[in-house]
Amino acid sequence: MRHLLSLLTILYIGNLFAQETVSKAQIQSAEKMFALSFSDAKSDSMLSILAGKINTYTYIHNKELTNSVAFPLWYNPVLPDMQVPKYQKPVLFNTPTNISIPKEKEQLAFYSITELASLIKNKKISSEELTRFYLARLKKYAPVLHCVIELTEEIALKQARKADAELARGIYRGPLHGIPYGIKDLFAVEGTHTTWGTPPYRNQVIHQTAFVAAQLEKAGAVLVAKLSLGELAMDDIWFGGLTRNPWDTSKGSGGSSAGSASATAAGLVAFAIGTETYGSIVDPSMRCGTTGLRPTYGSIAKTGAMALAWTSDKIGPICRSAEDAAIVFKYIHGADKTDRSSIDFAFNYTNINTISKLRIAYIRNYIDSLPENSTEKETLRTLRKMGAKLTPISFPDSLHGDEILSLIIGVESAAAFDPLTRANKDDEMVQQNKDRWPNTFRTSRFVPAVEYINACRLRYQIMERMSPFIDSFDIIIAPPETGDQLAITNLTGNPSITLPNGFLENGMPASISFIGKHFGEATLLAFTKAYQEKTGYHLKHPELFTK
Repeated sequence: MRHLLSLLTILYIGNLFAQETVSKAQIQSAEKMFALSFSDAKSDSMLSILAGKINTYTYIHNKELTNSVAFPLWYNPVLPDMQVPKYQKPVLFNTPTNISIPKEKEQLAFYSITELASLIKNKKISSEELTRFYLARLKKYAPVLHCVIELTEEIALKQARKADAELARGIYRGPLHGIPYGIKDLFAVEGTHTTWGTPPYRNQVIHQTAFVAAQLEKAGAVLVAKLSLGELAMDDIWFGGLTRNPWDTSKGSGGSSAGSASATAAGLVAFAIGTETYGSIVDPSMRCGTTGLRPTYGSIAKTGAMALAWTSDKIGPICRSAEDAAIVFKYIHGADKTDRSSIDFAFNYTNINTISKLRIAYIRNYIDSLPENSTEKETLRTLRKMGAKLTPISFPDSLHGDEILSLIIGVESAAAFDPLTRANKDDEMVQQNKDRWPNTFRTSRFVPAVEYINACRLRYQIMERMSPFIDSFDIIIAPPETGDQLAITNLTGNPSITLPNGFLENGMPASISFIGKHFGEATLLAFTKAYQEKTGYHLKHPELFTK
């Protein structure tokens, strides 16, 4: 009782000094927005308390919370009956020994990680030579694709020379030793700008190196570029323009990991790192014909990455093959103490001996009605020829996944960029349409905390419903952006991989997504590798960039 009286006293005193007042008319107007209706007596009882809360809001605003301040109510995709694999077995990748420098050196741009690793390990090319080769391609083609925000030439040459010096002393860190890569420019890397793709942060320098970049440096990889993203991780437009698709430069590359997919598809980097909150690995991988892995939520610590929506942000590799993605994932997955949502689990990748033993489903309400010559149905026919037994399932598109995920992302992103909105710095952003971030941040401020929390509770219900549905299969096959599966699987935190499965009539790559069980990346990647070895679509490259 004493505590209650103290609270009431504080509220009373706070209200005496309140700079703002709240009227009954304002409450009644707000009620309409939130589907509420209070009596006059109830509205009267709220007036002084609501006015007092404005002081609290002012106090919070004056704290100027930066994007890097953690969100303590972290999301966990692990349900009570899930088992997180912990026993890590040795993972070995087959590095071929008979790889040579091609006669037409530009072909080197599209070598796989294991082929490049063979050249470096056997000293047929130095890391510095390979790095200079990719830097030259970046300088030549980045202005065409608008896919690079900052070349990291000085850092790259320093890392490459270190890799060569270590190899000369007999130190070999594994298949990423000396391999050049690019990273989406929402990751902090010491010695670079971290622009987040938008004018308000164009000159931002963060004195930190993100977890994922640090892991790659430990593995011996060489950072050659900070790659473009749609500003603040939305679509493919940034302050440098539209990131282009290497298959047709009149088209965009998709977003928001726009530069990561574009540069990888064009052979400007050996691989790249992207992120996904709601389709940002899936979409550009689909459009650019790359192999993009969106891992289980929390499988890679997000420390040093721009926060967009804490409970949905994920990091993943964008590569030209599933095996390349497996190699990169092996070295970057893991947890740290800073990102409390990150999860340590075993990644026991190995080749699949027989596909017939896997439990594989396809989403019939997305695929059965498609033409017989569609790439989706051709994928099913190919898998059956490989021995797969496919179970047709119907995906539940009635769970309002898009609405729930969009509400959650909107509220969290508005909080992440609260200072930007209140300072009117959002006026400086390139994109000002009503469905772009500036307006999303503004409108999301009018979502009641009660509704945000209830949306999160509905998310948990969806997780409970979908877990036996998704996790009872090793693989589920789906068109990348059909129906509600993209929203639902981002809500549940399931991994997926998006990869080329043919070509459309206009010559653009077609793609398919394989969805996996929680922590099922090893099986997912091995299955995809087997499919790619059978079909070879991942070996096709945009002609303009092969010369």
